[in-house]
Amino acid sequence: MGRVSTTTTTTGEVTEHVLDGPHGDLRVRVYAVADGVTPVAGLVWAHGGGFMHGDLDMPEADLVARTLAAQGVVVASVDYRLCPPMDREDLEASAEPGGVRFPVAHDEVVHAFRWAVAADLGAPAGSWSLGGASAGGNLAAGASLRLRDDAAADGGAESDAGTQVPPSAPAQRTPRSTVLAYPVVHDGLPAASPELAEKVAALPEGRDFPPEVVRAMNDNYLGHDRGSESPYAFPGGTDLRGLPPTLIVNSDHDALRSSGEAYAAELAAAGTDVSLVREDGTFHGHLNQPDDPGCARSLARIAAWLTVDGLVGTAHEPPA
Repeated sequence: MGRVSTTTTTTGEVTEHVLDGPHGDLRVRVYAVADGVTPVAGLVWAHGGGFMHGDLDMPEADLVARTLAAQGVVVASVDYRLCPPMDREDLEASAEPGGVRFPVAHDEVVHAFRWAVAADLGAPAGSWSLGGASAGGNLAAGASLRLRDDAAADGGAESDAGTQVPPSAPAQRTPRSTVLAYPVVHDGLPAASPELAEKVAALPEGRDFPPEVVRAMNDNYLGHDRGSESPYAFPGGTDLRGLPPTLIVNSDHDALRSSGEAYAAELAAAGTDVSLVREDGTFHGHLNQPDDPGCARSLARIAAWLTVDGLVGTAHEPPA
């Protein structure tokens, strides 16, 4: 099932897996816990980058994984396929056909979660959560919704992502929890609160996300014919009943915070246990900024969520 290579670092063993993914080779980097640390949880993680940038070496992927592994979390970091790059200064020039579009990256995150649960990676059975940052948070939220629906519909059959879950495999079909860092989960940004709107208005150029840029980024992910109406592309505003407990950590000075805040409210209204944090003083992408004190605070929050017994809530009633 693909290729494997392993290296050992001072923080623990890191293994590169190349899976036979739903759209070809899929690289997943697995971070084992350090020697002497007891594994208590697993996390499948997707970095951010507007669906078109990012890799497994960026701090938002590598630093996150190494930090959590040191706290007892086995991390499987997913190198999902990226959309074509978008020119922020010339949005129309970016509207070209072809390239990687939804549902490619979505399928790959779903596949990686199912693989991690079935593989012997060292995390306790039933402990796997699913998470991501920014665009990766979108992918994690959409994959969680897809896994919920597939578990309800097929009772263990092969999914349309092509990942066979054998009857003898561990019974975990859906994430123990979902961890979303400053996610973009709505096709169009919800209205900002007055407090957030004031902060967004003060953002310097390059740190802001004007509506036209968000629209172009989402078009780039969906494809410019906007042919998909799937709830798995942008799960905000869809049926969220029966999803696992969710932690959302938003950046403070960030237009995309309105999406994370609205999604938390939607999850709560759907009966899902949710914890929402605004990391004070941070800007979008603060997990990719190791020198920002907010990065360390957020990583500590995520580690506690995954490792402190009883902190995560319960998955409640599934959708009818």
